[in-house]
Amino acid sequence: MVYTVLVVDDNAMQLQAIASIVRQRLRFQVVTASSGREAIRLINSPKSSNPIDVVLIDVEMPEMSGIDVIRALKPAHPELPFIVVTAHSSMDYAVQALQSGASDFILKHEPPERIETSVLNALQGSTLRLQLKQLERNIQGLGGFKDIIGTSRPLKDVIVIAQKAAASDIATILKGESGVGKELFARIIHGTSARAGKPFVAVNCGAIPENLLESTLFGHEKGAFTGAVQKSLGKFREAEGGTLFLDEIAELTPAMQVKLLRALQEKEVEPVGGGKPVKVDVRFIFATNRDLKRLMVSGKFREDLYYRVNVFPVHIPSLRVRGREDIAMLLEHFTATISAKEDRKIHGLTSRALETLCSYEWPGNVRQLQNAVLRAIVLSQGEWLDAEHFSFLQTSDDPKMTPLAPLSVAGKSMVALSHNGGDFRKLAEIEADVIRSALTHYDWHISEVARRLGIGRSTLYRRMEELAITQPEKGGELPPAEQVRMANGL
Repeated sequence: MVYTVLVVDDNAMQLQAIASIVRQRLRFQVVTASSGREAIRLINSPKSSNPIDVVLIDVEMPEMSGIDVIRALKPAHPELPFIVVTAHSSMDYAVQALQSGASDFILKHEPPERIETSVLNALQGSTLRLQLKQLERNIQGLGGFKDIIGTSRPLKDVIVIAQKAAASDIATILKGESGVGKELFARIIHGTSARAGKPFVAVNCGAIPENLLESTLFGHEKGAFTGAVQKSLGKFREAEGGTLFLDEIAELTPAMQVKLLRALQEKEVEPVGGGKPVKVDVRFIFATNRDLKRLMVSGKFREDLYYRVNVFPVHIPSLRVRGREDIAMLLEHFTATISAKEDRKIHGLTSRALETLCSYEWPGNVRQLQNAVLRAIVLSQGEWLDAEHFSFLQTSDDPKMTPLAPLSVAGKSMVALSHNGGDFRKLAEIEADVIRSALTHYDWHISEVARRLGIGRSTLYRRMEELAITQPEKGGELPPAEQVRMANGL
């Protein structure tokens, strides 16, 4: 991302000197103004194609001082950082500047490195404050569609559709690959709907054991089953008046599909161990990364439930579809927020890193991109992230960078369909070989294996348990509860 810096000074030579430092050392765009009034006009101009990101301003100017300019602009532009530049080292100037809202105070005779550092620190602080406010709003369910990062046409198109969903109480289903941001869209739809301010409750249907899902959704009475030491309202009633977000809806078992269908039809739930149904007032948003229609046709998803949840579909595009500009914006965003959280002085990404990362396919979408930036920041030692810091994306561990080898099991060139005697092997044996091969090829990345095999993560874990498939280096299979937690985090 190229930032725009406004340099304000009535001295033409000094103005050009500072502007040259910013252009040459930081390679940012520079806009200049020779007076305080001109600076105010440029910053307040609604027609500006390049909004100002930081201001370097002289203190002593005729008609209107730099401090007067800051005081005039701060109420309308509280997040815009101002850096005061002066030829005087008086502490009075410094105190006045900082009290008026300046983020830093620089002497004109200081070396160029001082200006460079001050501008970068101001930008990082300003960007972080805006992003933290945005994050807080999203977590509280108060975020708006303007908070979604990206400007691509596919993203803009889906935002228009999502805004229509927010304007109604209609049941909505968010479709898209893993990691595209379905929960973020769900939170924003809720936060901009008539139910904003009421509870937003998210449930990952694929991450909860089958025997606990009913009580998790509908609640239970004390003593309803072993371990039910106290009464639970359930997610439906926790979301009363607000929005219930059911993620990975395709992972529901047939029995749970029936119970969910009844709850949607009757708008009431029946707690486990309690005979009296309870009415609920909830708006539903569903999400899936699978083809529900195909599952319905194959008999794996109930037809009546399909038509209940597929009322208003919203297809969220992958990063491959959104394109390079959105990828670059997300990279800049996560670099700023993560480096601040990790207390690292990372100024950004080099042009070589941006070119490399914008050309990558990102099979895990936004989630993978965010995790890649985190890993690069933790591993880096300098102030800029270069392409080499993301070299792990080029390794054989990465499924999108490695050609798919023929299936091989125990030294065989491919999965055998028959025994040496000519009889066909049992289907379960062949399935086990296929799953083992996929797990080995994708380095036990469960989400990727499930996606490649066209099944859900919980289904994959269930089949692994039934077929006694374990990860050798971990010395055995994890207990079901631990598997669920792992699946939810992968």
